[in-house]
Amino acid sequence: MRNPLGIILLVVGVVLLIFGISASDSIGSSFSKLFTGAPTDKAIWLLIGGVVAIAIGATVSVRGSRAS
Repeated sequence: MRNPLGIILLVVGVVLLIFGISASDSIGSSFSKLFTGAPTDKAIWLLIGGVVAIAIGATVSVRGSRAS
């Protein structure tokens, strides 16, 4: 059986990535890209958080299944 914590982190990571992509396509992020060349801080942190949560979740899931 897979580690439930790892699966939860994977799901949370995917949700954060979806929100981050949505935030980077928003009007506010478009204006930020126009003036600064970069998306808003919120979009960047959501994307980074999603990637980190997916990486940790995958690691926990793989290590949890090897230990059993």
